[in-house]
Amino acid sequence: MAATSPRSARFLAVLGTVAATLVVWVLATVLLEVKLDAQMKPGAAVQHIGPAAVVIASLVVGLAAWALLALLERLTARARRVWTVIAVVVLVLSLIAPLQSGVTTGAKVTLLCMHLVAAAVLVPALARSAVRR
Repeated sequence: MAATSPRSARFLAVLGTVAATLVVWVLATVLLEVKLDAQMKPGAAVQHIGPAAVVIASLVVGLAAWALLALLERLTARARRVWTVIAVVVLVLSLIAPLQSGVTTGAKVTLLCMHLVAAAVLVPALARSAVRR
């Protein structure tokens, strides 16, 4: 079996992240009938989080993570380690938003799960794809 190129591995990592978060959305909204609504700040309009928002957000985060890893590979010999630390810190910080914005407990849990699933796919897959200088 041929080795996967870093570019292919990263593309699959981003695609896998999008698919995994969309699966969580389907399980929560279709099977468990969670009303996935968020309110970005008190008094703001409540926004429904549909599949397009999940796909776009996952895609943007995945591509940004890929871009950061590629940049770090050019700047440091320890790109994998630096990128992984940054990714974990961003994950931890990102968990604050669902807790504050989810309108219901079900929405909060679903949003947290989407963040965790995205990280569970993206972080190890992109870290493994890091190229040593």
